[in-house]
Amino acid sequence: MTTIATQAIDTGYTALSQGAAIQVRSSSGLLVLSDADRADFLQRMTTNDINRLRPGQSAVTVLTSPTARILFVFTVLCRTEELWLLPAPGEAAALARHLRGQIFFMDKVKVRDASAEWSQARLMGPQAEAALATLGFDLPAGAEGAWQEREGLLALRQERYDLPGFVLLTPVDWLEAAIESLVHAGATPLANEETYHVRRVELGRPAPGHELTGDYTPLEAGLAWACAENKGCYTGQEIIARQITYDKVTRNLVGLRAAEPLEPGATVQAGGQTAGVVTSAAYSSTLGTPVALAILKRQHTALGLEVTVDGVTAEVVALPFVE
Repeated sequence: MTTIATQAIDTGYTALSQGAAIQVRSSSGLLVLSDADRADFLQRMTTNDINRLRPGQSAVTVLTSPTARILFVFTVLCRTEELWLLPAPGEAAALARHLRGQIFFMDKVKVRDASAEWSQARLMGPQAEAALATLGFDLPAGAEGAWQEREGLLALRQERYDLPGFVLLTPVDWLEAAIESLVHAGATPLANEETYHVRRVELGRPAPGHELTGDYTPLEAGLAWACAENKGCYTGQEIIARQITYDKVTRNLVGLRAAEPLEPGATVQAGGQTAGVVTSAAYSSTLGTPVALAILKRQHTALGLEVTVDGVTAEVVALPFVE
């Protein structure tokens, strides 16, 4: 018998894979950096080139430890007099504390937590652009990182981070009206997190709490594109530069395809050796089989390699699992 929950998953999955889906990010936050040194402040601490940003642009960047391990991944949105930071869900307060702790007495920068003032959602799926266009936005494919504002709603295009689509920001009192407008334009609200998670794994996208953790460097977790190769010094830069210049990335994000479900956190074995760890797992609705993301030692990442996970045989495959 088909349950209501199963119907919700099927409807949401169809929207994500064929239409447009909208997901409210209730625990997402927003930090505002202001004053003259705001860009230089982030430039010296994070992996991407913040100084290149102009109003109307944005970039995903990573704040790393001295050993280049991931601490925070967030989006930097450039405005005329401010930088807006969009942290991972639930991380705004921790990121604000960390940033304030890095301000030196000569730095002209202020950090304000504006999370209570703004709501966030994400519009995803192949028809997301068309749905957003009905509200007057023009953010076509190829406009990576570009953002626009229309009547209190801000939309930012992101193709490489999270699921491809748009970050939506609106004052908290306006969120319901914004969602109603998008639903009227054909978007389907996601009823649960599981639907999003399945699609994320299918597309091979790393996520905070799974792949984007302090266990890995950005390059190991699939965020090489968020690391500017030619910028100056920042915390962890020497290690990341060495990994890039001398091809010293020792672990890589890969896909696993198995006949039985795999569990996140399970150890991956190859040839009697520990190869790595399963970081995310799901049942692919499109492929009709269990799939997983894993970060494995480089010598165990050859496509077609047979590995075992808690006695279950799996095959290393290319990402994404589906287009």
